[in-house]
Amino acid sequence: MRNLSKISPDWWDYTTLDRDILDAAAKLTLEDLPKLQRKGFKINVFDTLQEFYAAEALEYVEVFQKATASNPCGVCGPIGPTEQLPIVAQIVNSLGISLKHAHFWGMDEWLVDGKAAGRDFPLGFQKADRELCFDRIRRELAIPEENLHFPTENPEEYMKSFDEFHCMLMQGGQGETKHWAFNDPVQRLGQYAENPPTPEEYLKLHTRIVKLHPITLIQNARTSGGGTVQNVPTQAISVGPVETWKCDRVSIWHPGHHDNPFGQRLSTYMIANRIADSAVPMSLLSLHPDVTFNFYRGGFGVCDVEMH
Repeated sequence: MRNLSKISPDWWDYTTLDRDILDAAAKLTLEDLPKLQRKGFKINVFDTLQEFYAAEALEYVEVFQKATASNPCGVCGPIGPTEQLPIVAQIVNSLGISLKHAHFWGMDEWLVDGKAAGRDFPLGFQKADRELCFDRIRRELAIPEENLHFPTENPEEYMKSFDEFHCMLMQGGQGETKHWAFNDPVQRLGQYAENPPTPEEYLKLHTRIVKLHPITLIQNARTSGGGTVQNVPTQAISVGPVETWKCDRVSIWHPGHHDNPFGQRLSTYMIANRIADSAVPMSLLSLHPDVTFNFYRGGFGVCDVEMH
């Protein structure tokens, strides 16, 4: 029988893994990262935050520049981190890059009163994408409104768009449940009372409405609302693994304030060693053919005991 979660016994999460995996991950150093690369898994380390966010923004721009009438393509992008978004707009405006044929997919959105959060919802992800990036791009260069794809409570059209247009890049961060988008571990209920979904089962999930893990609620309150967890919805709509595997490449960015030093190490260790376990959703990317992890050196931290 698997371990009970130390965080919430009614849920699966990384604390249900074997202690050997957790301890091995905690021992990783920055110097170990290059050795963890393998075919299909690349690791970059940036010395400054300026380089880190500029490189993240350039991923958007490089994909957008490939978009043509015969090759309508784009990026599926995150809300965390967000610091790269104004830089994307600045580069596009400065260089006069037309986004006429470019596409953008929002990764996820809150579910509020049974509907996807609107543009006026303070924590809304579409709101942030527009205000931090797309509304800042000059009108004559902007992505056409019909090329912006945001998930809704009825996600069929959103899901279909991944077949209609080419998503070259899925870019995101890592949550404290080791999720991308809102692909959290599942509750410990019914058929998953004794074991979490197998990787094969989890990878069959499409864009869907999800119930959020308690860690995710606390994290979003901490990073976006000064800890006001009462303002964080308990459900969301998340892009699924099925759509993720339709993207050529997955690029994950670790600035150091979304997940902690241990979390950054754990997902890296599991992907490098092809350990796929749905209690650590990010580890399932070990099965994707092209994944890049990007670290800010100053945010990698240590896993030593430090009493304060």
